[in-house]
Amino acid sequence: MEAATHTRELTARDTRLTRVRSVAADYFELTKPRVQTLLLWTTVMAMLVAGDPSIGLILLTCLGGSLSAGSAGAINHYLDRDIDAQMTRTARRPVPAGRVSPRAALTWGVLLGVASEVVLVIGVNTLAAVLALAGLLGYVFVYTVWLKRRTPQNIVIGGAAGAIPPLVGWAAVTGSLNLTAWLMFAIVFVWTPPHFWALALLIRDEYAKSDVPMLPVVRGVKSTTTQILAYSVLLVATTLIPVATGAFGAIYCIAALILGGVFVWMAFRLSRDSSRPVALRTYLYSLSYLAALFLVMVVDTTF
Repeated sequence: MEAATHTRELTARDTRLTRVRSVAADYFELTKPRVQTLLLWTTVMAMLVAGDPSIGLILLTCLGGSLSAGSAGAINHYLDRDIDAQMTRTARRPVPAGRVSPRAALTWGVLLGVASEVVLVIGVNTLAAVLALAGLLGYVFVYTVWLKRRTPQNIVIGGAAGAIPPLVGWAAVTGSLNLTAWLMFAIVFVWTPPHFWALALLIRDEYAKSDVPMLPVVRGVKSTTTQILAYSVLLVATTLIPVATGAFGAIYCIAALILGGVFVWMAFRLSRDSSRPVALRTYLYSLSYLAALFLVMVVDTTF
């Protein structure tokens, strides 16, 4: 009898533990952790280019930035729950699947945003906090609320929010912004459209089903691949401006030309063959491209 009671108690405890883990996983998913990785990478690289930050400052800046990005992600889950429910790729997200209520997701997002500002104001500086808040509000209100459902140029304008992290990193170290910081912002800003449109090609049927006017849906595949190529060329030109200003030297220049040349070649190939495998390779390369480019910035300024 005692053994049976003990077994039931263990089973109940395991069930509660599983439930807690499941809820924690859902709230973690609301923060879009995979999206955050590259954002935090550009933040840290900008900090290392700007100066010689302590480990503590890097950790606090990353914590504040992660909370801010997580806030934007959670609020996006709340605002886009109707779209997410219609798309196979997103239908199992916590809110459309019913595992987290819309109100809870919104509350979680707001709390993360407040926590981000507290961490950055107290642990870093006011300018970094203001910039992080600008990125959060830009993603939520400019991109998600205003542009996403209205224009195929949504990611061109709204992508500015995703280019804020280098500014946050720079401000965290120096307490100010200069031309180099804004050029790092510009690189991410110009990189965003070809990166995102390559992904949009992969899921254009999903966007069409949910009436989201992404470029491949509204203008077609050919127009999208042409714009990806055009923006890739513009991106290479943008990455060379810091060389002209003296911010970076030969190491960066050579790497930017090689990395950018590969990007343009892949974009050109995509304009000739817009099949799913080619679009996927272009999208994946765009991720490694930006990570590598920002790493080279640090290498260049170090040596």
